[in-house]
Amino acid sequence: MGGSTGIVYGGLKYQARCIADVSADPDNTSFLAGTLSLREENEVHLIRMSTSGTELVCEGLFYHPSEIWDLKSCPFDPRIFSTVFSSGETHGASLWEIPELCGQSNAPQLKELVSLKEHSFKIKCVVWWPTGKHDKLVSIDDGNLFLWSIDSSNKTAKVISQESVGMLHSLSGGVWDPHDRNAIAAMSDSSLQFWDLRTMKKASSIEHIHVRDADYNPKKQFMIVTAEDGSGIRLWDLRMPKFPLTEFPGHAHWTWAVRYNPQYDELILSAGTDSAVNLWSASSAGDDMSSESPIESPTRKIDPLLNSYKDYEDSVYGLAWSSREPSVFASLSYDGRVVAESVKPYLPRN
Repeated sequence: MGGSTGIVYGGLKYQARCIADVSADPDNTSFLAGTLSLREENEVHLIRMSTSGTELVCEGLFYHPSEIWDLKSCPFDPRIFSTVFSSGETHGASLWEIPELCGQSNAPQLKELVSLKEHSFKIKCVVWWPTGKHDKLVSIDDGNLFLWSIDSSNKTAKVISQESVGMLHSLSGGVWDPHDRNAIAAMSDSSLQFWDLRTMKKASSIEHIHVRDADYNPKKQFMIVTAEDGSGIRLWDLRMPKFPLTEFPGHAHWTWAVRYNPQYDELILSAGTDSAVNLWSASSAGDDMSSESPIESPTRKIDPLLNSYKDYEDSVYGLAWSSREPSVFASLSYDGRVVAESVKPYLPRN
C-alpha cells in the first residue's frame, strides 16, 4: 500500500508543524500552513486547491513574527485564524486577520486582532468551537484552561473564567465537543480530561493514558478517537469510558495526529513520526457494544488499514481534512512539505 499519489505544494521554505482547513471558505478547498524557523522570518501560507484539483496554489503569503506551534482557522470567518507562537523564552497567542488580497506579489502584513495575554505558563493551543459562530474561545497552557469572550470587530478579548488543572498534570492540547459547546476534552501526560465550561470543573476523565491527540466524531455524540503513546489509536464511547471500543495498531513510531473525516465518520486519518499518513476504516468499530465488562466485551484488535500514504521524508505532524471537499485531506511534514491527497476510492458506498 502507499506510494506517491499526492499533489505537492512546494512553497514552504522552512520547517513546519501546523496546517488547518479553512472551513469557512465557501468557494475553495483551502488550507493555512505556518512555519517554525528559529532564525528566519516565519510565514503563514494560504494554500488553495485549483478548481481542476490537480495543483496547490499559493493564494497569499504573510510574515508572522515567531515560530508557529499551533494554528487554527476560524470556523465562521475565512480571514481570521489563531496562532500559538514562541521566540526563545517568550510565548504568546493571537488572533490574526488576513488582509484583502488584491493581486499583491509581496507579503502584506497580517493584522493582529487580539492578543491572549493572560497566560503565565507556556501556551499549548487555542480551541474554537467547530460547529458554527460562537463568541467564545478556549486557550490551554501547561496548567490552566482559559475561557475567553472574543469580539474580533472591536479587537477585544476578555477572560470569562480560568481554572488550574493542578500540579499533577501537564496539559498538551484540547478539542471542543462539536455536539456540546459546554464540553471540552483536554489532553495531559497521563489522562484525557473532560471539562464543563459552565462550571470550569473537570466532569470526568480517562486515566493512565498519554494522549498526543484526540478528535470527536462529528456525526455521533459521545464518540472520540485518541492517538496515544504505546497504544496507537483507540476509539472510545464516553458513556463507557473504562475500556476502548476498538484499537488500531497506529504507526511504526509515535502516532502524532488523528482526525475524523468531517462527513464520513467511518474514515479516520492518522499521522506519525514514521513519515506516513494512514487511513483507517472505523465502520467495524462497534456501536453495538453495551457492556463495560472486559470479559463480555474485550477490546477488539482489528487492522482496518485502508491505505498508507508515503509521500514524506520526515515526521508528519500536521493533518487536515477539507470540510468543503471531504474526500480531500492535506498533510504537512516537518521539512515543510505539504501534500494533498484524495480518498475517493475509499469513500463508503451507501
